[in-house]
Amino acid sequence: MDFSEIIRMYRDSGRDYQVKNHIHPTAKLAKDCEIGNYIVIGERVMVGKQCKIGHCVIIHHEVRIGESVRVDDHAVIGKCPMKAALSAMTEEKTLVPTVIENGCIIGTGAIVYRGCKLSNDVLVADGASVREEVEIGKKTIIGRLVTLENSVKIGEKCKILTAVYIPSLSMVEDFCFIAPGVKFTNDNFLGRTKERFKYHKGVVLKRGARIGANVTILPGKVIGEDALIAAGSVVTKDVPARKIVMGSPAKVVGDVPREQWVENQDEFIE
Repeated sequence: MDFSEIIRMYRDSGRDYQVKNHIHPTAKLAKDCEIGNYIVIGERVMVGKQCKIGHCVIIHHEVRIGESVRVDDHAVIGKCPMKAALSAMTEEKTLVPTVIENGCIIGTGAIVYRGCKLSNDVLVADGASVREEVEIGKKTIIGRLVTLENSVKIGEKCKILTAVYIPSLSMVEDFCFIAPGVKFTNDNFLGRTKERFKYHKGVVLKRGARIGANVTILPGKVIGEDALIAAGSVVTKDVPARKIVMGSPAKVVGDVPREQWVENQDEFIE
């Protein structure tokens, strides 16, 4: 049952029921925007033409949303980060406003923090969390319940599927594929001793790399261009370009066929 049905029920029952939206007077929404009920839009927000904003959406101050963007129910955009007493990575600093470019889709319950930039036609699916200072390239898919921690960069036309975890300081280049349940790491010391900060480093996926389901990749590892990691592997060393690795620890077992290289895929050629 959606909010329109709930409202109808209350009205039919004879109760006095009023839907209230809270849109700051400095916010600017294009006249043809469609907005739901119980939305909150903060100071100096800008929303472009033909956007659709669902029920119970919160858009924090200064967010910039382009044209033809869809934001589904209960999504939050522009949220400021929290800093726990023992947080090692979250710094208190001024973040630039969140930018959502044309044609993006933000799913139900998704959270996009302040300081993020989503390029044209990005999809952030239901329940995903995109932390501060994350950049996502055009036409990339961020699947359901994916977590992208702060200071992560994702390239163009990537597919990052359900429940993937990518920690801070990681980078995924263009055309990469990451199957469900994959976990990157960035801390060899598991939170002990100050020495760990000298080695704190995320994972790097080079152009066109592919990762099977439930893979774990240790901190600082570089996965080469067009490399393929088999499902369930634990990657403890860098993976050479265009090699297939598998196992725990993962070892090279073959070459990626030439017909599977990114340069030979029509879907990546515009």
